Amino acid sequence: MDFFAQQDLARRNTRMLVLFFLLAVLLLVILTNAAVAAFLFFSQNYAVYSGNQKGMADFLSYFSWARFGNIGLLITTTVALVVLIKWIALSTGGKAVAESMGGTRILPQSRDASERRCLNVVEEMALAANMPVPPLYVLNGERGINAFAAGISPADAVVAVTRGTIEHLKRHELQGVIAHEFSHILNGDMRLNIRLAALLKGITFIGDVGYVLLRSSRVRTGASARSGKLSGGLTLAGLALWLLGWLGGVAAGFIKSAISRQKEYLADASAVQFTRSSDGIGDALKVIGGYRPGTLVHAARASEMSHIFFGQIEHRLWQAFATHPPLHKRIERVDLQWDGRYIERETVRYAQQPSESTAAEAGVGRSALVAAAIVGALADGPRPKDLLEDADFEAGPDQLDQDTARKQTIPMVFVQHSHEPLGAHALVYSLLIGEQRPLQQAQLNIITAAGITGLDTLVTTLRPGVRALDASHRRPLLEMCLPALKSMSARQYRTFKDTLVKLIRADHQVELHEWCLFQLVRHYLDPEFIRVKPSRARYRRLQTVANSIRTVLSVLAYEGDGESQALFCLGANTLGFTDMDIVTREHASVEAFGRAVHELADCYPLQKPRLLKAMTLAASSDGALNPTERDIIASVAAVMDCPMPSSIALGAEHT
Repeated sequence: MDFFAQQDLARRNTRMLVLFFLLAVLLLVILTNAAVAAFLFFSQNYAVYSGNQKGMADFLSYFSWARFGNIGLLITTTVALVVLIKWIALSTGGKAVAESMGGTRILPQSRDASERRCLNVVEEMALAANMPVPPLYVLNGERGINAFAAGISPADAVVAVTRGTIEHLKRHELQGVIAHEFSHILNGDMRLNIRLAALLKGITFIGDVGYVLLRSSRVRTGASARSGKLSGGLTLAGLALWLLGWLGGVAAGFIKSAISRQKEYLADASAVQFTRSSDGIGDALKVIGGYRPGTLVHAARASEMSHIFFGQIEHRLWQAFATHPPLHKRIERVDLQWDGRYIERETVRYAQQPSESTAAEAGVGRSALVAAAIVGALADGPRPKDLLEDADFEAGPDQLDQDTARKQTIPMVFVQHSHEPLGAHALVYSLLIGEQRPLQQAQLNIITAAGITGLDTLVTTLRPGVRALDASHRRPLLEMCLPALKSMSARQYRTFKDTLVKLIRADHQVELHEWCLFQLVRHYLDPEFIRVKPSRARYRRLQTVANSIRTVLSVLAYEGDGESQALFCLGANTLGFTDMDIVTREHASVEAFGRAVHELADCYPLQKPRLLKAMTLAASSDGALNPTERDIIASVAAVMDCPMPSSIALGAEHT
């Protein structure tokens, strides 16, 4: 699966979306003018007893180009304003979308077995996708099995699941659903989905106004004669606007379904690639087919975002308006041997909704509710074998931490501290503490000045162990800390970031590994707390950014283990720059490297994998990647909003 080609396709689909949107707005303008002309025609030339007196031929005389322009300007301005407001609201990141639908953040320190299992699956899929772990949200009030990914870029992406998803799916099925959502993150669907939601809200807003006017007219009915006339006028205006909005909604439905359905097939196929098995996504879809609530979602704002969900969130009378393909067709594409039978499981019934009081109480409260639900279901009668298996959430939190420590070859104590904001602070700061005593003391003083109780003591405790780690563990340890760091407040993040900058500048110079660490932190945490302008596709040809490519390849060559000139030429030749020369060591500074990488971030999607492939090929020409080379390539990929797919995994590509 070529995710970069899909990102380019998503960009082209955005153009198609804008074209459909403009056509829909033009249709609204024409219909509104036709409605006004019809109102004038029948009010002046129609009687109850004699009917039309002048004939329908005079109907066209009531069209006016001046009126057409005024109405068109009014509608266009209104729609544009609504789209702008909606875009601003949604572009703050996936966090805003998840919370607007009632999502609750699952914190890394949660002790709820089902939530810990889901967090672990998200971490596994992030590792498979070569990207940092996105925050995980749960829609506690939803029994249907559904999920979505939201955000403008991978840096501010979140994954959300319904309570039904984490309580009714087995581990491999949950992996399939989460992998499906990760593919939406990687192939550029999220930004398209946000734009689609904003544009369609502009189209349907007119109908919302009509609905409000209709309700207002009911309230005013019966007050007085004058009020009755006003109520009648409001009723007619509201009805007309409601009908226009309904037609706009029909157009919006067609646009939404036309763009969304094919992407679901792609995401299902990508889930098979990530999990290396078709059983996960296939069995998850079969469970949905045999599950009474299906994929239904009842959140107040879910309907306008229906196209971002894993499955159809509401019943559709006509499949033409469905945002997702039929369930049986999705199953047949991933399981060619399917016999047509669904997997049936009993619905877990909650006595009350899971608690959302505090993060500390959330895990305990949900565990108690799950236990109560299981006891209640058992009291009703025998439960199917499948559901009994689902009640066992396999390894507990401690065992999951041990598995993570073993996979990453990082001490267990560091894994545990990475789940807590204070511990994550200390681990990241420890990565920057220098070797020499005067510098260490100056940096510890900076940490103490931050005013966070216990932080300096924890850094002093963890620093020796962190410094003893191999350099290859720096980036995995940092990425492990990112989910906990995202749970900070905006004020805490400002303090954290300011302290980070001071630690880096404590020796009055910026090392390359410090730049890489800071870029990873900034790129994946900034969108969580501040509005960040994403990169814009400006450079279609690599020749336009040849100087930046030269700088980046030069820095990579000097940091490599082989002969610098040979490494540089290999990377440059791969990109077609056969006459390019390596810059001098003095000009290959960290500052110049940073400017070059940020310029390369504005390349077109299909050019970015070429750059990463050339860098990986040059760096691995000696048969391996050293830790610095890995950090450089990973940080460049992060700044370019370009997660590394499995086809270009670091160290795996030699041809």
